[in-house]
Amino acid sequence: MTLLRFPATFDARKRLERMNEKKTYYITTPIYYPSDNLHIGHTYCTVMADAMARFKRLQGYDVRFLTGTDEHGQKIQKRADEKGVSPQAFVDDVVAGIEKLWETMEISNDDFIRTTEERHVKRVQDIFMKMYEKGDIYKSVYEGLYCTPCESFWTESQLVDGKCPDCGRPVEKADEEAYFFKLSEYGQKLLDLYEEHPEFLEPETRRNEMKAFINQGLEDLCISRTSFDWGIPLPIDEKHVIYVWLDALSNYVTALGYPDDPELYEKYWPADVHLVGKEIVRFHSVIWPAMLMSIDEPLPKQVRGHGWLLIDGGKMSKSKGNVVDPVVLIERYGIDALKYFLLREYTFGQDGIFTNEVMLRRMNFDLANDLGNLVSRTVSMIEKYCDGIVPDAVWDDEFSNDLKEIAVSAADKVSEQMDKFAYNMALEEIWILIRRANKFVDEKEPWVLAKDPERKEELDACMNYLAESLRIVSVLIHPFMHTTSERMRTQLGLEGEVVWEDAYKFTGSEGCKVEKGDPLFPRLDIEKELAALEELKEKAE
Repeated sequence: MTLLRFPATFDARKRLERMNEKKTYYITTPIYYPSDNLHIGHTYCTVMADAMARFKRLQGYDVRFLTGTDEHGQKIQKRADEKGVSPQAFVDDVVAGIEKLWETMEISNDDFIRTTEERHVKRVQDIFMKMYEKGDIYKSVYEGLYCTPCESFWTESQLVDGKCPDCGRPVEKADEEAYFFKLSEYGQKLLDLYEEHPEFLEPETRRNEMKAFINQGLEDLCISRTSFDWGIPLPIDEKHVIYVWLDALSNYVTALGYPDDPELYEKYWPADVHLVGKEIVRFHSVIWPAMLMSIDEPLPKQVRGHGWLLIDGGKMSKSKGNVVDPVVLIERYGIDALKYFLLREYTFGQDGIFTNEVMLRRMNFDLANDLGNLVSRTVSMIEKYCDGIVPDAVWDDEFSNDLKEIAVSAADKVSEQMDKFAYNMALEEIWILIRRANKFVDEKEPWVLAKDPERKEELDACMNYLAESLRIVSVLIHPFMHTTSERMRTQLGLEGEVVWEDAYKFTGSEGCKVEKGDPLFPRLDIEKELAALEELKEKAE
């Protein structure tokens, strides 16, 4: 996968021409299962997808960003029965909360697909018929072991200590008539896919896991059920409902209108990346491409499996009750602080441990101390020494030249890391610039320069270089923390939209009138905050 990357020496006119080409970029999250409210683990995936979508838009791409909910299946029907409501009423209530959460977090998705929507239902039936007419579907009897929470069938050999290998919970014997997809016939094609296009499945550890899984031998896939009726009716046999994975995985193309209204499909498919948790990589990198091969449609360019956020010694889980409510953190610390922490703290593909203390320290050190303090003192000094107007720079030295070099080269370094979905390292490249600007203040000591009228040009240049560095930072952080970026730009007196190309030049702040505002990120008393969060948790329980 290739992103637009511009070396600092690249001709600006050519860059603009390339930006105007408006290449498409289609990114998806998994569609979430609305058995309960979402927790911060789900938020992690959606925040990553949102940051990439915003980053690509800023670089000039025509982006399509999809998320949604997977609303059928036995588990939903059981939860609805327990609540004494219909399955549709149950999912309507939970999905309303999910959509409100994404709105609260200012997620920039272009579409939200629900598998209970008519547009999806009809198209899934059409996809089933394509597979059936291809000869890839047959009717038989399923006898095996079933995990209701995971909606997954398993063989005895696949169990771990007699339990579901994905969630560790008990399985039940299942014996019912079902339709099957001839997944077993696609094993070699999938291995060839991984060999010829290793970038299809990242990171490499996930690819190796899937190779090993396929090499054990693929079994045909059960794709219908008769033991419950909360699902999409099978078009050729209405005793059956289409089983969850054929239903759920199809969302990535049904949301684009496939197969009956293909305008968006023809524009955006194949997807550039499916972003998924590692527990569902198998479905997205084995079952989904095999389904697409069956209906003779192009495969997505890439599946990327991220790690889990761990808490209390294990994966966050609604059933375990060890979840963290993102709304509580947003209300207390703001959306951008939470987004920054999730993107900065964890390495894509690896599991990460979530603790309140780690989060609070990251917010204090990076956001309050490094960025917030730099903005605050830069604006204050420009107001004090330059009547609030960013001056021209007609003076330089080794410190200012070093700062300028780091500033104008940062955008390419950020792009390089985003190319690898290394959000934490992309942010680190931005913070290298922020820390260098803070060091520049200590090196130049503007308060000393201000005492000597003969050093006014040096003082002005110092103020200019700090304002320019922060202007570039405001561009670079926009995909990750757009509200903070906009607040910075207001304080710096910058007008107009944020333009990625502006991160490559070290001019543009001159003449801007700065305006001191509230601190971007107030410094936190960590001990008090830990106590407050613990109290909130106890009240919620």
